[in-house]
Amino acid sequence: MLETLHSLRWQDITDILLVAFIIYRAILMIRGTRAVQMLAGIGVLTVVYFGAKELELMTLYWLLGTLLNSIFLIIVIVFQRDIRKALVQVGQASPFTKPVEDKESDLHEVVTAARQLAQRKIGALIILERETGLKDYLDSGQAIDAKLSSGLLISIFMPGSPLHDGGAVVGAGRIHSARCVLPLTKSPYISKHLGTRHRAAIGLSEETDAVVVVVSEETRQISLAQHGAITTNLSEGELRNRLREILVTKKDKPASLSTLKSWLNRP
Repeated sequence: MLETLHSLRWQDITDILLVAFIIYRAILMIRGTRAVQMLAGIGVLTVVYFGAKELELMTLYWLLGTLLNSIFLIIVIVFQRDIRKALVQVGQASPFTKPVEDKESDLHEVVTAARQLAQRKIGALIILERETGLKDYLDSGQAIDAKLSSGLLISIFMPGSPLHDGGAVVGAGRIHSARCVLPLTKSPYISKHLGTRHRAAIGLSEETDAVVVVVSEETRQISLAQHGAITTNLSEGELRNRLREILVTKKDKPASLSTLKSWLNRP
């Protein structure tokens, strides 16, 4: 063991760290998508393949061997869109980080849109994508891929707009998709006063690390869902500070005091 450690070169350590980083980023990219299920299926087939070899089930062993020999080609075909997106990110100047100024700009656009939507009594679901991939939900909606702006967000949720139902997914300075279908929470502890829009926000935050801004068209209240909890009746300043903590300073809190108070006051 000691001999192995002494024989390690700095190139070996660098090589290991780079491979670990690439694997880590790949896992982050596919987490929350159907790719996880596919990889699990490949793992099961691999186990069955070696099991068939040990048990001398030659027909099954040959069939699975033929399939696994083409697995890399299958992965490239199925995930060509994700691979293309990853390669584009590699070619950018800063593929995995974003300047604080850009995050502040995105935050300003989202908060401004939420305030104006609340003033006009227009309901909205604004999803802020983080580390967990939201491809499954993006695919359920209408692709937009436009520069993030408060005006565009407001126009998306205007009554009569074909995109106003469902949620709009925002990330990296872009509005990726609108009219996205979100999973409803099944938690029995959610207040009965919360409608479908709030339940969808909570449901998505239970399954991913996304942060969801909700605007109620009935009460004009702005809410924030994260980690399966929702904080209601936020002012513009409170929303701005909370989003800044999560997105800029990375103070990722599961729930706030106002969230707990809303749970305690539920009927």
